[in-house]
Amino acid sequence: MNPSESGKRRFGRRDRSERNEPAGKPRSFWRELPVLLLVALLLSFLLQTFIARVYLIPSESMEPTLHGCAGCTGDRIVVEKIGYRFGDPSAGDVIVFLGPDSWSENYKSIRSDNAVLRGLQNIGSVFGVVPPDENDLVKRVIATGGQTVECCDDQGRILVDGKPLDEPYVVNDFPFVPGSLTCQTDVKSGRCFPAVKVPDGNLWMMGDNRNNSADSRFHRGDEYQGTVPVENVRGKAVFIVLPPGRMGKISSPDIQSN
Repeated sequence: MNPSESGKRRFGRRDRSERNEPAGKPRSFWRELPVLLLVALLLSFLLQTFIARVYLIPSESMEPTLHGCAGCTGDRIVVEKIGYRFGDPSAGDVIVFLGPDSWSENYKSIRSDNAVLRGLQNIGSVFGVVPPDENDLVKRVIATGGQTVECCDDQGRILVDGKPLDEPYVVNDFPFVPGSLTCQTDVKSGRCFPAVKVPDGNLWMMGDNRNNSADSRFHRGDEYQGTVPVENVRGKAVFIVLPPGRMGKISSPDIQSN
């Protein structure tokens, strides 16, 4: 007997063919694919529900901060959800929120009339592959619960608790001409609106594109005086991800002086 073979038998070391053991077969990719898809969907659900979600800007009310104008490529933004689990929105934050009833009167469902397709769309929405069927809007927080907001001072600035705001992001606004077109002249500036005390737990929201934004100013007659309940907030807009040429952080400056 060959010495090496003798050593194998003595120490119990035999190759697979000697032990008559079948070679292991690699697991089929197609058998693993359903598990991989299930894990991916679960991770997507957890991410979209608790951490962040991507939204498409539906209108030009936030120009030029966010693009959503007719005929242009709308911005897709990342909206993070973690921060507001530990605190409420602050003045200056750009947020996505569900429009209250008076904001959603003209909203039309984006779901199919076909029951089967509609069901698939609703399932897809849960996992973030289809937009939610709700009137999600994006605006900037101007005042929070308990504060009084109005416009304007003698320079055309918005006042919160009597103090003017510093709003460098506003480019397009209604004309305001001291002495001839203000809130005291016979023909008032389009900027003007009377004082509103924001209810506790609510937010006063305005678009950066002031002369083309149907925001809190236009819903003052509803049950919330135009404000939005904090519970309607979906999250804070923090980053533009598409189109590539506009990728970047979304500014949320502190706009209220101390």
